[in-house]
Amino acid sequence: MEIFGGFMVMMSIIGFFLAVIWLIMPFVVFAIKGKQDRTLDVMERIEKRLAEVENRLATLQQVGRPAAAETIPHVTAPVAPAQDRPDDVPASSPLV
Repeated sequence: MEIFGGFMVMMSIIGFFLAVIWLIMPFVVFAIKGKQDRTLDVMERIEKRLAEVENRLATLQQVGRPAAAETIPHVTAPVAPAQDRPDDVPASSPLV
């Protein structure tokens, strides 16, 4: 009987830990899924902005290439950045 009682105590402790894990894990999984979805949205926006910058750079390289300008180095004034970002996304959003 002592073996049975010890076994039941051990199983109740293991069952308690499994029940806690069973109850907590869905919340952990859904929290991670939400963060992953948010990160994916941010990465898609970054990818779109990067593709737009590459397209602008390609068109600028094609348009501004006269033969005389290639031999003479010149300094260009910095261009003010356009407001491409939506207002709801901060410049640097934390991923945590």
